Parts: sequence; C-alpha cells; structure tokens
Amino acid sequence: TVPKEPAVLRQNVLDTAAAILACGIDPKKCLLFQQSLVSEHAELAWILGCLTNVPRLLRLPQWKMKHASQNNEGTAGLLTYPVLQAADILLYKSTRVPVGEDQVLHLELAQDIAQRFNKKYGEFFPVPKAILSEL
Repeated sequence: TVPKEPAVLRQNVLDTAAAILACGIDPKKCLLFQQSLVSEHAELAWILGCLTNVPRLLRLPQWKMKHASQNNEGTAGLLTYPVLQAADILLYKSTRVPVGEDQVLHLELAQDIAQRFNKKYGEFFPVPKAILSEL
C-alpha cells in the first residue's frame, strides 16, 4: 500500500521469487506466479468491496495502527487491503488458510464477505477456515 519505484518493485518481485525457490519450493509440484498479473484478483476485490461496509474496515486494528502511524493520512489502498486479501482467498475457493494471530480478523472479514455474497447470489464461495500458525 506504499508506492514504490517501478524498478524497485520489479526487483522485489524477482527477489521474492528467488527466496521462495531457495526455500525448497519445487516449481514442478506447485504453481508460482505473480499475483498482480492476474486481473481477476483486482476485479473480484472491486465486487467484494461493493459488499463490504466502511465502518467494518475502520474497526480493523491494522488500519487503526497504520493510519495513526501515517499521521492519520492512511490511503484508500490501506483501508481496502483486507478486501483484496479476501479476494485473494476466495478467488481460488480456498477452504483452509494458514494465518498468524495478526491476520485472524482479516480472515474473519473474508468469511463474512463469503457468507454475504453467498446469501445474496447463492452458494458460490466456500467459507474459509483459519489454520493458525504455531511459533
């Protein structure tokens, strides 16, 4: 949600892919792709954003903390980022999502959005469940 220079962003994408591969992910057994090149993520985020009310987003702790740290000038991208996360999860009809404690409320938002969508348009998205990471 913070603007980056295009060259830096391109290098960050390559560095991230290299780090994932260095961790032992086998590209013959899994699909590795640059999410920002899949337009359906942004398209679904728009649709889901139209089903999500702003007061719910304003109550999320991550928004409150980052908004305060940015001198109360948080961006729309920062506010709506949890809706994009929900789109990322729901687009692939994920049923289980590994999350840390700090992301539980965002997953609960994804669950609520899935339920709201299903109630309005019929059963389409599974309601994802959290798999809490253990440290």
